Amino acid sequence: MNRRPFLKKLTVFSSAISTMPFITFGKTHFPLSPTLKFIIASDGHFGQPDTDFEKTHKELIEAIHLEENVDFVVFNGDLIHDEPKWMPEVKKVYDTLKVPYFPVKGNHDRISEKEWENIWGIPADYSFVSKEKYGFILANCSNQAGDYLCVNTEFLKKKLEDFKNLSHVFICIHISQNDWTKHGIACEEILEMIGSNPNVRAVFHGHDHDVDGIMLNKKKPYLWSGHFGGSWGSPHPGYRVCEVGENGNTVTYLKAMKDGMILSGHTI
Repeated sequence: MNRRPFLKKLTVFSSAISTMPFITFGKTHFPLSPTLKFIIASDGHFGQPDTDFEKTHKELIEAIHLEENVDFVVFNGDLIHDEPKWMPEVKKVYDTLKVPYFPVKGNHDRISEKEWENIWGIPADYSFVSKEKYGFILANCSNQAGDYLCVNTEFLKKKLEDFKNLSHVFICIHISQNDWTKHGIACEEILEMIGSNPNVRAVFHGHDHDVDGIMLNKKKPYLWSGHFGGSWGSPHPGYRVCEVGENGNTVTYLKAMKDGMILSGHTI
């Protein structure tokens, strides 16, 4: 596979990064034989007024289809922009993907949990196992009013227990459960729970359109994906790729949607 060169980039979290970026002396270190590859795309805001949201979503779908060997995609919140009428419409767009996908509820996805399940066929709090050893927890952090919420502790606790024997667990939560970003919230119990589980490899967030870096809490990496839609945020709309190698080593990198340029990357 052709790998485009890194675009050197300073994020708002540069001073906090203690994981080793997988770029050394101009060379990238990707798994030689990935056993899992998934994509995180967040904040499409389908239906937002005065934005070309249809074009943006088409560009994302086209970019994903250029990726090789993708197992699935997670849309990490703010699928639509407030108006419930857009939810069935954005589903039609996602359904054109050639790979499976999973949605996560965000604060702009202002429909009830019942409506969410009726449309998507899964509850707003959901989990699944991929290839018998990779656990994924998709946790709801908002409601129909769009409030910022801590995730359901009982749900998270149960799923972490269910997945305790898996080699890797990945968690997707739209809103950061720590107030280290402008739009995050303080949920210490959630952070403690995540930090106490050795096999949690990463937590993925959306929501903060202008944040696409990494932070550590209790040695766990928390990663943002910027945005691919909406009217504000990073000047490089894009998505995050995560690959797990045969030896269990995991890398993640952010790609610009426009030209596939790799903007930043880390081992996790």
